Amino acid sequence: MSHRVHGMGLTPARPDWAPLVGDELVDPLAQLGITGGAVRVLWHSPRPMSAAARVLVGEEHLFVKRHATRVRSPARLEVEHRFGDHLRAHGVSTPACRRGPHGCSVASRGPYCYEVFEVAPGEDLYRDVPSWYPYQSTEHARRAGAALARLHQAAASFAEHASAPDVLLDDVGLVGAPNFADAVAARLAARPGLARALAPYPFARDVAAVLAEPVAGARAVTGSLVRQWTHGDWHPSNLTWDPSTSEVVSVLDLGLANRTFALHDLAVALERAVIDWLDVSGRGGVGVDVASLDALLAGYDEIVALSAGDRAALAATLPVAHVEFALSEVEYFGDVLGDATNRDLAYHGYLLGHVGFFATSVGSELLARVRGSG
Repeated sequence: MSHRVHGMGLTPARPDWAPLVGDELVDPLAQLGITGGAVRVLWHSPRPMSAAARVLVGEEHLFVKRHATRVRSPARLEVEHRFGDHLRAHGVSTPACRRGPHGCSVASRGPYCYEVFEVAPGEDLYRDVPSWYPYQSTEHARRAGAALARLHQAAASFAEHASAPDVLLDDVGLVGAPNFADAVAARLAARPGLARALAPYPFARDVAAVLAEPVAGARAVTGSLVRQWTHGDWHPSNLTWDPSTSEVVSVLDLGLANRTFALHDLAVALERAVIDWLDVSGRGGVGVDVASLDALLAGYDEIVALSAGDRAALAATLPVAHVEFALSEVEYFGDVLGDATNRDLAYHGYLLGHVGFFATSVGSELLARVRGSG
């Protein structure tokens, strides 16, 4: 298989899922009312956790994603599509999904489901850039911060309940629970796949030794914050751009969206793109893009003013912003794919390593800067 995708590090990897081909798409597209021409795949996305491609159907360009139903159910995708509808109705550009004759926005074929989107306006400047890479400029970071604030304003009135915990889904159900250990135990009972994936690790010990204290610190200052739907995966490659102005044109990929809270989403945005987890710079350790950090927060503050209390809550949230998604990655790699190497990376590197970084001198300096005291 020649198609390569972004790996969990700096090296391209084999895809988790076979790439899309034109013949397989004829029936799913027809289910969504898209007929009238040969289906030709123009470009395969290098994102690893689903199969996605830009396709040409007759003379129409579309973007298609295929998901294993073990990872994304049709019901879950339909919630994402309703969220996208809401955002567009409130002034946020995000690609519209195509719906079939009876309004269904998801097609099915065997153990897979498909969603089809119109092509987003703007330039996909980060199309081939992995998710954890930094912004190309501080102006991009500032505009991205402002766009995130506008999305939060638009999303605040989306009234659907939170999606249930699942693989590859953002959430704050554990971090926001009154008792973290009890909530973790309940999650493991409800998700046997996660329990199986965690079985090789001393998870109970690591909860007590590594996770419990920062989670309690975050809960103490965020427990009263208003819950709302958020993006869940805000990084530069999930945005399209106007190259002449550096403005964000459209928002992509609502696949991790859920009902969390705005400062959690802002913490995710910082964690995704201003901390050099992959050592892209080659400095030999985790570094911080301080200029982009300041710019992203300044852009957000232009639209939604951040108080000193907000800054303190954001700093408390940042160390644990990735905890629940990291657990979902452990389940994805360990139980869905049977990939022990990336399961270990998700557990040691993402779940524990990301939290541990904020106890280092570099991490502590970052938190002080977020609070405004650095």
